[in-house]
Amino acid sequence: MGEQPIFTTRAHVFQIDPSTKKNWVPASKQAVTVSYFYDVTRNSYRIISVDGAKVIINSTITPNMTFTKTSQKFGQWADSRANTVFGLGFSSEQQLTKFAEKFQEVKEAARLARDKSQEKIETSSNHSQVSSVNGTDDEKASHVGPADAQLKSENDKLKIALTQSAANVKKWEMELQTLRESNARLTTALQESAASLEQWKRQFSVCRDENDRLRNKIDELEEQCSEINREKERNTQLKRRIEELESELREKETELKDLRKQSEIIPQLMSECEYVSEKLEAAERDNQNLEDKVRSLKTDIEESKYRQRHLKVELKSFLEVLDGKIDDLHDFRRGLSKLGSDN
Repeated sequence: MGEQPIFTTRAHVFQIDPSTKKNWVPASKQAVTVSYFYDVTRNSYRIISVDGAKVIINSTITPNMTFTKTSQKFGQWADSRANTVFGLGFSSEQQLTKFAEKFQEVKEAARLARDKSQEKIETSSNHSQVSSVNGTDDEKASHVGPADAQLKSENDKLKIALTQSAANVKKWEMELQTLRESNARLTTALQESAASLEQWKRQFSVCRDENDRLRNKIDELEEQCSEINREKERNTQLKRRIEELESELREKETELKDLRKQSEIIPQLMSECEYVSEKLEAAERDNQNLEDKVRSLKTDIEESKYRQRHLKVELKSFLEVLDGKIDDLHDFRRGLSKLGSDN
């Protein structure tokens, strides 16, 4: 009857990079059909996948194989005969679960088939030994007769079959040892791949924390910029106040000049002159106070300008550092994206 498909699904097929034993190499450009086949004649199971005219998976399932789920939609198994590791990427977790369950079922069936085969070999070997002993006794008892000759011929055939069976057992033992060594190498490669993935995860976590810290720093700088804007508004208010005081000072000076003229024109009005003198002194004191206020306001403006220049220098320096950090973060994200696409 030949081979018959017993389970079929679709998935993206990958193979481990033979040079690095770490990275995955896509074996198909898109999702392809992946099927379990059962060979009735050989009593064996295979996983087969074809992309166009190219066979990308031809893996005979043995009891020693293990299918491992490495993520919610990705699984893998090692094939020592093909000396590679196959990986399958599914579109959903349910498809991965069904494939893994079928793998376990087929693996158990392969184990039962192997046990039955070993039982048949052992039964044939024991029968051969018994027949050989009986044949020897018959030869000792009598060396004549067609029945004895036929029995001897059958014993010789059984001896040959026993020799071939022993040779096959040794061959299977050697193949089993090779499979174990290959499985150990593939397990080591898988552990190294997992360690590399953990290292990338830690680096990504560090970069994410650094990004959060930079965002917090940006928020602080924006707050400082807001403070600078508020300082500018206060400076504008101070300038308007200075202009008002200067205008008031000019008015006082004009009034002082008028009073002086009146004191020169009307010397006879001594009492009025004294009153004007007192008013002049008061105006001069007010003028002095206003000048003091103007000097104080100018000092405040100079200090505010100095703080503003200092904040601008600090902001420019931090923005340069921030640009460098953002470039490093972009480079790291491109590397991480490249690694994700390779996986």
